[in-house]
Amino acid sequence: MRGRIGDDQVVELAEMFRLMSDPTRLSIILACLDAPAAVGEMAERIGISGSLVSHHLRLLRAARLLQADRRGRQVFYAVMDQHVRSMLTDMVDHVTEDGAEGEAEGEVASPG
Repeated sequence: MRGRIGDDQVVELAEMFRLMSDPTRLSIILACLDAPAAVGEMAERIGISGSLVSHHLRLLRAARLLQADRRGRQVFYAVMDQHVRSMLTDMVDHVTEDGAEGEAEGEVASPG
């Protein structure tokens, strides 16, 4: 796989993962996964100020993780890229799977 991607793209990919590693930013992205969401809606859902949501949105838009769509006076944000949507949906499915099945089969090792 490494042969398919250039050094600049590796840096871009690492930056996307760095942005998504912040729990607040990841919560913002997930809030936009199923349907477009406005800043106020995200702020209420996540429990942070609208100005902080806006700050994070600026970074997420610059990384092309979210897209904005102005509707009148409001701007709605959504995950439009199917690759990003698919990866996040798969990862959400992965972490929400029933962990008991893996533990029963000895697949999940507990730390320490």
